[in-house]
Amino acid sequence: MDLKEIYQSSEKYLRKEISIKGWIRNHRKQKEFGFIDFSDGTCFKTLQVVYDNKLAHFDDIQKFHVGSAIEVIGSLIPSPKEGQAFELQASDIILLGDCPEDYPIQPKKHSREFLREVAYLRPRTNLFQAVFRIRSTAAMAIHEYFQSRGYVYFHAPIITGSDCEGAGEMFHVTSLDLSNIPTDENGISYQKDFFGKETSLTVSGQLQAETFALAYKKTYTFGPTFRAENSNTKTHAAEFWMIEPEIAFCDLKEDMDIMEEMLRFIVFYVKERCEDELVFLDKFVESGLCEKLQVVLDKKAVRITHHEAITILKEANKNFEFAPEYGEDLAREHEKYLTEEKFHGPVLVYDWPKDIKAFYMRLNDDGETVAAVDLLVPGSGELMGGSQREERYDVLVERMRKMNVDAKELEWYLNLRRFGGCPHSGFGMGFERLLIYLTGVDNIRDVIPFPRTPGNCEF
Repeated sequence: MDLKEIYQSSEKYLRKEISIKGWIRNHRKQKEFGFIDFSDGTCFKTLQVVYDNKLAHFDDIQKFHVGSAIEVIGSLIPSPKEGQAFELQASDIILLGDCPEDYPIQPKKHSREFLREVAYLRPRTNLFQAVFRIRSTAAMAIHEYFQSRGYVYFHAPIITGSDCEGAGEMFHVTSLDLSNIPTDENGISYQKDFFGKETSLTVSGQLQAETFALAYKKTYTFGPTFRAENSNTKTHAAEFWMIEPEIAFCDLKEDMDIMEEMLRFIVFYVKERCEDELVFLDKFVESGLCEKLQVVLDKKAVRITHHEAITILKEANKNFEFAPEYGEDLAREHEKYLTEEKFHGPVLVYDWPKDIKAFYMRLNDDGETVAAVDLLVPGSGELMGGSQREERYDVLVERMRKMNVDAKELEWYLNLRRFGGCPHSGFGMGFERLLIYLTGVDNIRDVIPFPRTPGNCEF
């Protein structure tokens, strides 16, 4: 039997004998009785197990260590302890897996830095029980949102021969002997490599997803992506998960509608299913978290152009470290001001300067901006980035030429515009950025099970 089932139907099991299996979170021993905080991972709550010296092996039970796996047989009874409705009066406690006294996760406060060093154990703590259950629930919410609306789930390739963003910060994939690399007049001879060409781990599945959008109308990816960016900020990791929908016959306005609707759906889904976790995080991690998430459900996101955003920032009379400028990107401090001080909620910033955006974004009629959009949220900054894609063949070719993108390498992508092309849009959302927003945990290393960052690839 699981704790989740007990808490959902406690009246059904009250004053009846049950058997549960799980782990000792805490063990408080007294001369004639003892208390065990029991957890089995099926829900955020724990259950107090009470035992006394009437048990045949009372002395052995008193020696059970924190972290040990046990089976408890006993009766569920009303609890005299304030704050809990019932407890388990044990008739037998069986040791299934012992744990030594030097077990790192003791019932005390541990720093997040320490817990990263024992990342294989941190899901056993309250903080990470909450974070990773929300991660699981949010992932399901994403699939529910798209599947219920007729999207086709597309598995983008992990190994790619193209750099979607043109950033060049990619992990190279090779089967070449690194102690004896073949060379030719151009340097490394990739013709002798496994794929016969230079390949890397993907930074985005967008370009490939567009092929499915132009066949199924609506598609989405949800999988790992990689970026060899030597950054040690709280919001960057070398391996992270991305959600990337692509929709045919969709313009920028409709794209923004979908971005906002999806965020609202996920927040509602998580709030409905992870109430205990969110209350805990609100109390111990980010005060006001539940209220912040409720704002998403209660009001629409503000929509402003990039030009309007810069004007607002310039008129804010704030001493920004990086001065806001027309034609330039927004800094993290600018995003923070717009979402947390000016509008107190999500903000959609659209129509960005063409020179700071990717080649595939549709050129606006002014010739200076592209139909791109970023969704900014309090706490996380940029959560989603999207655009209407450039469907005009000649315009796309010219954009690629000006931005030094190899048209021959992406001939298949250009052909999508020749072979029944149409207006289409999409966006990308970093899953870990979403989790930072949902949980209030401000470091990406603490919302992904085993973080991959510069100098760190443990476990």
